Amino acid sequence: MTMGSDAESGGLRNGNTDMGSKDHLDAGAVFVLESKGNWFHAGYHLTTSIAAPALLSLPFAFAALGWFAGILCLIVGAAVTFYSYNLLSLVLERLESEGNRHLRFRDLARDILGPKWARLTVAPIQFAVCLGTVIGSTLLGGQSLKFIYLIYHPNGAMKLYEFIIIFGIVMLFLAQMPSFHSLRHLNLLSLILCLLYSLCVVGGSIHAGHSKLNAEKDYSFTGSSVSQVFGAFNSVAIIATTYGNGIIPEIQATLSPPVSGKMFKGLCICYTVVISTFFSVAVSGYWAFGNRAAGNIFNNFAPTGEPSLVPNWLLFTGNICVLLQLFAVALVYSQPTFEVLEGKSGDTNHGKFSVRNLIPRLLLRSVYVSVATVIAAMLPFFGDINGVIGAFGFMPLDFVFPFLFYNLTFKPSKRSLIFWINTLIVVIFSILGVLGCIAAIRQISVDANSYKLFANV
Repeated sequence: MTMGSDAESGGLRNGNTDMGSKDHLDAGAVFVLESKGNWFHAGYHLTTSIAAPALLSLPFAFAALGWFAGILCLIVGAAVTFYSYNLLSLVLERLESEGNRHLRFRDLARDILGPKWARLTVAPIQFAVCLGTVIGSTLLGGQSLKFIYLIYHPNGAMKLYEFIIIFGIVMLFLAQMPSFHSLRHLNLLSLILCLLYSLCVVGGSIHAGHSKLNAEKDYSFTGSSVSQVFGAFNSVAIIATTYGNGIIPEIQATLSPPVSGKMFKGLCICYTVVISTFFSVAVSGYWAFGNRAAGNIFNNFAPTGEPSLVPNWLLFTGNICVLLQLFAVALVYSQPTFEVLEGKSGDTNHGKFSVRNLIPRLLLRSVYVSVATVIAAMLPFFGDINGVIGAFGFMPLDFVFPFLFYNLTFKPSKRSLIFWINTLIVVIFSILGVLGCIAAIRQISVDANSYKLFANV
């Protein structure tokens, strides 16, 4: 079953639990990844981690792909990721049935690939993805606050970094929520907010698309042939990243055992929201603005220096929903890091809310949120950097490792269809991941001259 030896695997199982025993678990697993949730709680967590404000960039991705390729990429992305996440869940369930329940992605990788490969691949990639998402969410949160501010104070003097700091201060308090499971109600609200701001985008796009103030729709490709090629690869990476998750084992860890079948139900909740929001936002936004679709479709509704194409109340409602969901997204992607911090600093011999555990939790989480906030404020162009992290991180975590883990765990016959489907997906998306990285790095080089620390963009 594993690429590492049984001795290596057996000596490194402090991140696992044999059907619920907590005697050998560290504080991160016991306190942060407490297994109390139901399948619908997993659905809320999954929806928050996937159906996030990144979907507002889908019309922009369509601008470089066109109608056919854009819709095809959306369909393929939905099918492959649903299949991928379900396979990874089945791997976790299989190992649990053998008495070895994994609570963390890195522990699952260590058992299947061996300690060395897990340490060099999954662990650093997942950390980069989670930190990048938290920083990106903080930056987007500040931009949403600024957008709302400018609706009613168009000549206001406040700078972007000030709004980012405000977002970070609120996050300092929310970050003290003790466990992943404690986010379940917040993530239910997040699901509702996603539906609301997607509805605002669809309504706004229909309204703007029929407005006389809107420029004539143009769906042609712009730029040189080289720019179009790199733009297409960058758009594929954007769509893949939008479907990205990277924390399936940690979400499954929140389920009360036995977990068999629960994640599939949670995925069904999640993808009902994903399909309804991704397709409606992408299609309506691209229909309304064509190749002028911005990286955030709300910017098309209120172009700088021009009259707004939609009512202010719609801009306000949509951005408030985005802002509130970003807190949930940042918290969800903070959990793997909080689990590591708690594992290093906590003591399971004392209660979760004992002074012994409360003070290190407060200090370490506050430092983590503060660092993310400072980076977001200092690097308002972090979206370009996050493109590299997305292609480098979400591609392997969501489009490569799940299929490898399934083949190595279940060992399907090399003559079977499922073996070759999984292998083909690994090869295709490994190549796309490399091309996406190259396109994202090229975009950074193109935009580098406009980069300024603490810029007010």
